[in-house]
Parts: sequence; C-alpha cells; structure tokens
Amino acid sequence: MLAWYDAHARDLPWRRPEASPWSVLVSELMLQQTPVVRVLPVHAAWLERWPTPAALAEEPAGEAVRAWGRLGYPRRALRLHAAATAIVERHDGEVPADRDELLALPGVGDYTAAAVAAFAFGRRVAVLDTNVRRVHQRVLRGAEFPPDAVRAHERRDAELLLPDDPPTAATWSVAVMELGALVCTARAPRCGECPVADLCAWRAAGHPAYDGPPRRGQAWEGTDRQCRGRLLAVLREAHGPVHRSALDRAWPDPVQRGRCLAGLVADGLAVPAGPDGYALP
Repeated sequence: MLAWYDAHARDLPWRRPEASPWSVLVSELMLQQTPVVRVLPVHAAWLERWPTPAALAEEPAGEAVRAWGRLGYPRRALRLHAAATAIVERHDGEVPADRDELLALPGVGDYTAAAVAAFAFGRRVAVLDTNVRRVHQRVLRGAEFPPDAVRAHERRDAELLLPDDPPTAATWSVAVMELGALVCTARAPRCGECPVADLCAWRAAGHPAYDGPPRRGQAWEGTDRQCRGRLLAVLREAHGPVHRSALDRAWPDPVQRGRCLAGLVADGLAVPAGPDGYALP
C-alpha cells in the first residue's frame, strides 16, 4: 500500500510538506461531499485571502459564505468561520494537534478531527472516510459497500491495520483513502490496478453484489437544496442587502421559496435587512 501510494499519490496542496494545519482543516471541510476538482480552486483562493484562522475570524461570517461560492452545503462555510474564531479565542490562532481539542471546535466531527490529527500533525489515529470504509469492507469482509453508519468493528479494523510508527500510520491512512478514491471506487473498481487485489475478500468471492438497504442517490432538480442554492446565489452576488423581489424572481414556487428562505435565516446563512430585504450575515 505504501509503495503504491508513493507511486500514484495525487499532488494536492493540502498534502504538500509546506501545507499548514489550517490548510488541511480547510480542505477537510471543503471535501465533505464535494469532489477534489471542485475544491482545488476554492481552497487556493481561500488560503490566499485567509492564510490563517485569525485572518478569517476578523471578517464577517457572510464573507466566508460568499467565498464558498458553489461548493454546496454552505453551512460548512459558517462552521469554518466559527472554527477559526474558536481557534483564535482558545488556541492563540494555532490549529490544535490534540484530537479532543479538535473535536471541541465548531463543525469538527470524528472524521475531521482524526484527519487533521493524522495529516497535519502525523498522529497515529484511525481515519475513516467513505473511501477508507469501502476499501476495508471489500478487502477484509468481502462486501461491496460498508454499512450506512460507522460500526465498532470498522474502528477496530482500522486501528489494527495502522502501522506502529505515527508518521507511517498517517501516510498509511491517506494511502488507503487514495486507493478508494482512484482504484477501489464505488461504481467501477479497477481491481487489475489494485496493490492488494490478491488479499481482497470481495474479489476472491467473485464480487458479490451489495445486498443491504437501498443506497439512495441525492436528487437535485426541484429540491429545497436547489431552491436554497438559487436564493443564496442572489445574496452572494449582491454584495449588500437584496430586496425580496429579487429573491422572488430566483424561484417560481412561492411556498417552497418562502420555506427555503426561512431555512436560510434559521441556519444563519441569511439575515433580514429592513422590512423587505435580506443579506448575508
């Protein structure tokens, strides 16, 4: 696995030796449910504008939402802003290395805390994202896909596989993640290119099809997510308060539009501005 990673790893800015822990943290929140190719330009622009947590914390949260652009799930921008503020207030502006301290930051869950501890600080911790879980499930347990939620046995498997040396363990974690992203993919795994194909229980069993609960794709057209995105795009592009009439033109269904606008306000992504206006926070 390690030799394969040395030969095939993608050159990503948050993996380079000079990458700061802040760069790693930003990348991890941006990469949640978002492809690398879409994250790369936004990550670069973000780090150029806000190279440190303190630089982001000095600006209004709405600027983070504006800079998030069309990455999707814009609440992640608010979480990054809140995390930056907490880092300044609690850790003198430096991203903490301790997993528990990372977990205490707004918007940082189990996976993100483990990823930052491993990839930014070389800690020996199990990192379980979707790609890693899929590789483990296929190679170790002979099933096509992992369960919907992380199970205790998955954590045990990941911890048992970690090399003892912390820096090597961190490289191992990103190597398995890369294998899942490039070779052991969800839809079209390239088993002929896999460095552990001869050890794979799923391959040995003849690639049995997934027989668990239905795996639902994420709809987009006509959904509240699409409506919220349209409304938020109007607010991002305005650089100031927007009259409600501009939002009315962005989405035709008044009931859905009202529901989504109320949701944006409740989530802190929009704020009322006068009797008939809205703006970014």
